[in-house]
Amino acid sequence: MNALAQALDRLDAEVVHVGQFDLASVFRERRLRRPQFLAWAEDARFANVLPFWDVTDSLFGGSRYYTEEVEIDAASVRRNPSEPGAVSIIAELAGEDRELMPRQVLRRQLQRAAALGFAVDAAFEFEFILLDEDAASVRAAGFTGLKKFAADNKCWSGTTANTYAEFIAAMEAHILGHDVALFGLGVELGPGCLEATLAATEGLRAADDAAFFRLAARSFARRNGKTVSFMPYLGADYPGIGGHICLSLKDVRSGRNLFSADDGRTNALAGKFIAGMMDVVPDAFALCTSTVNAYRRLAPGSWAPKSLTWAEHPFTTAVRSVPHAGPSARLEFRVPPADCNPYLTMALMLGAGLDGIERDLPAPAATQAAGPDDVAPGAKRFPRDLAEAADRLDASDTARRIWGAAFIDNFAAACRAEYASLAKAVSAEERARYLEG
Repeated sequence: MNALAQALDRLDAEVVHVGQFDLASVFRERRLRRPQFLAWAEDARFANVLPFWDVTDSLFGGSRYYTEEVEIDAASVRRNPSEPGAVSIIAELAGEDRELMPRQVLRRQLQRAAALGFAVDAAFEFEFILLDEDAASVRAAGFTGLKKFAADNKCWSGTTANTYAEFIAAMEAHILGHDVALFGLGVELGPGCLEATLAATEGLRAADDAAFFRLAARSFARRNGKTVSFMPYLGADYPGIGGHICLSLKDVRSGRNLFSADDGRTNALAGKFIAGMMDVVPDAFALCTSTVNAYRRLAPGSWAPKSLTWAEHPFTTAVRSVPHAGPSARLEFRVPPADCNPYLTMALMLGAGLDGIERDLPAPAATQAAGPDDVAPGAKRFPRDLAEAADRLDASDTARRIWGAAFIDNFAAACRAEYASLAKAVSAEERARYLEG
């Protein structure tokens, strides 16, 4: 309890938003005044439905629903600028459902890395779409024909950046106010498209930053009469948007980047890490791509790679090696969509890469394919939809070995329920194509 009180003291906290990010990356919280929070922390509990419901609060699994004990992570406390004197802090399920929660899945892989003598640095990069709509107007419009923000934006447009500089600067200040390590925020490709690059930090904090970044961006937009979308593919008028992750391994004692090499090329350790990703990721792809919409971003003609390939520097491969003789050497996983669960995405990349190191897999040849739609000979294709991804994950003994059978069982069920929720949905485009045919 002293550690919690001291953590609150450091930030002069009077209000505590305490919660955890669920499978859909929604922060499920309680808001308590400081005395009430510290009293609650004496026997902290939270509803155990979190591993068993979706983004619409609909249950897909579980059999007993009750308040399960939670562990409050004092080190996770961060400022919350949404109201004076507020902080956010993470409290994780600590009972029988602990192993099903994303943050715990990542923690196990970080512990695995530490046992091998590795520390992990990581950073996410998110594209997102701003819409000139609020919560009421998107519903009044039936989520169709939505008004664009910066409709004339072009990729990296100086005109857009300067026209909307005041809004973008205010958004940046709000995100920084959540103690997110934000490296840069600017315009990207298409109407209303912005890109946020987060700064590299240690593994668990990097995933927390990614999750709180999206919370901050969404809440700032809504407070200002707009909507932020991380939906990977909004439609033909918009680009597909991604949630890339960069990762490097460091020596746990010296802090030296173990992916760096004197010749400035991809070294042997990074090659083994890549080999693990090549072998494991295609069958465990659901961990980073777990919504129906995310697979629309993988349709031909998009910038998203369609198979597991790697090379040094190009933006069209699934794994982009950024070799360096110094501390900035890293690997970038470019396939995850903007709505990916940060904890599970990092757990996927790290768990697969460590598997390649532990099994001493030989580094595969770099691809010579030029475009994102090219599939190199022998390259493993990603699943074509969420149903296939769930089946491949469920059938993978390797996934069960790395991330745990209980988690895989539950997450595969979550993916199947998500797919089923839209299996009978009919779009306006389908009606236009087939109604009179």
